Amino acid sequence: MRKARGRSKQFIATTAITTAMMCLTAFDVQAADVSFSGVSDGDLESALRGGSLLIEQTLQEDNPPASAEILAAAQADYKRLLAVLYDNGYFGGAINIRVDGSEAASIPPVQPPRTINKVEISVQPGPKFRFGRAQIGPLAPETELPEGFAVGETARLGVLKNTVSASVDGWRAQGHAKAALAAQELVADHPDKTIRADLVLAPGPRLRFGPLLIEGESDVRPQRIIDIAGLPEGAVFSPEELRLATERLRRTGAFNAASLSEADVIGPDDTLPITAQITDAPKRRLGFGGEVSTQEGLSVSAYWLHRNLLGGAERLRFDAKVSGIGGQSGGTDYLLATRFERPATFNEDTDFYALAKIEQLDEVSYFSRQFDLESGIKRIASPERTYTLGLGFRRGLTRDLFGENRYTLLTMPLSAQFDYRDDSLNARNGYYLKADVMPFLAISGADNGVRSYVDARGYKTFGTARPVTFALRGQFGSVYGPSLEESPADYLFYSGGGGTVRGQSYQSLGVDIGGETIGGRSFAGLSAEVRMSVTDSIGIVAFADAGYIGEEEFYNGDGTWHSGAGLGLRYNTAIGPIRLDVAVPTSGPDTGDNVQVYIGIGQSF
Repeated sequence: MRKARGRSKQFIATTAITTAMMCLTAFDVQAADVSFSGVSDGDLESALRGGSLLIEQTLQEDNPPASAEILAAAQADYKRLLAVLYDNGYFGGAINIRVDGSEAASIPPVQPPRTINKVEISVQPGPKFRFGRAQIGPLAPETELPEGFAVGETARLGVLKNTVSASVDGWRAQGHAKAALAAQELVADHPDKTIRADLVLAPGPRLRFGPLLIEGESDVRPQRIIDIAGLPEGAVFSPEELRLATERLRRTGAFNAASLSEADVIGPDDTLPITAQITDAPKRRLGFGGEVSTQEGLSVSAYWLHRNLLGGAERLRFDAKVSGIGGQSGGTDYLLATRFERPATFNEDTDFYALAKIEQLDEVSYFSRQFDLESGIKRIASPERTYTLGLGFRRGLTRDLFGENRYTLLTMPLSAQFDYRDDSLNARNGYYLKADVMPFLAISGADNGVRSYVDARGYKTFGTARPVTFALRGQFGSVYGPSLEESPADYLFYSGGGGTVRGQSYQSLGVDIGGETIGGRSFAGLSAEVRMSVTDSIGIVAFADAGYIGEEEFYNGDGTWHSGAGLGLRYNTAIGPIRLDVAVPTSGPDTGDNVQVYIGIGQSF
């Protein structure tokens, strides 16, 4: 017994020493020399280098890998490089990776060399194979196969995968949710350097949507989850309907996660049950924001949001904003608003909303205080297209050049929005268009009329290493019906400032009447930016803006233009670029030497 305990202690000590030596070996850090040879095709060599974990490690000059990490990367590179060869049509290649002269595959990973000085990667790709036969079937109607899956084309492994995926998707689009690859025969003819590919699909039965089953703890009522998803139970299965149902659940904001998955087993009468995996988002959220400019001063805002007010994913939001603090654009403005939204009210893509708002605007040319009540519907036709229709009541008090006026209006706000930008805060490509039209019926203090406003933006990016983005914006506004004197002062248009013409003072351009300025019934704004990336985080912007205000209802050129231009700096963050713009006036009635500075989050448009 004593001898056994002695051997046990000796074993423990030996193990401890061995473990310590392995740890010391694993942390012996140095920079190894990695070479690559054997490939004459430049494109293939570039692909192989890009797929090599060893070469990726050598780029980490500030943090060179330990010898154990180098060996692990070398042994992993066999499969990685082989996958690159297969994806480029080389099925007879040979790969050698030598670590200080020894084949990496023969070195035990638990006993890596203490030091590694040189790693040699040698790839002999062999001949490139092409498709000698390329058959797959049966195919669903209108299935489009990749162009590379054809006799004579390079036999890429990626093409085979994409072909199977496209073929299965073709059947799924026809309602065959369980379509799959049933058999495959891939034969390499080395003398002819060809691959014979015969792929057989099993479409399976045409299925219909079964019931939507809900998993996960949620405070949203199950029936409301079903209503919001809008999955058409009993209709022919469609991957697009599945995607839309998932999107509807996510856009409510009530869920941190919402995913729909198909059952593994087909249900009765060729139905396919769908399971919704739901995780609630925090019910309440508090947010703050701010923006500052030399002319308009400081603006601060805050909001409080409840995401599931009544158990049906209803949203209630309160907003408060104070702007014009310390600015030179009149007095201080205030806003207090609340908005209620109920998703899937009339159908899965139509939401109901109701709002109440109190706002005070103390501007250089006018003062107004309004109270608004409004309710309506919002139709989400697609993730990019949204339409709204509402009915509203407005009671307002204004003071301007024409004196004090109290008015009461019934309004019918209409809007259409098309947002095809790749990023709403930092767009590089795409376009955005929003049109607002609001007929109003005057009960007192004004005449009947229509106020309209259009905002159109377009983006195009060139280059990849240091991309340059061209951004254009056009704004157009009109008040039709009442005369200038009878129009509500807060419905009229001004130009100048961060939202229209940078470099010009805030709302500095309007209609001149006896040396006094009042808003116009027509407005046009044009902006252009060239956005250049200096690094991944920093960009510079050159921009020019122009604005027009006229007394007429629609633009006819009788009004006045002014413009501004400048340079900007952008610093990219996770929540969007931080914006710093410096601008000067370039034309207009008052082109003094003022320099305007604008700071905010997100691009200017």
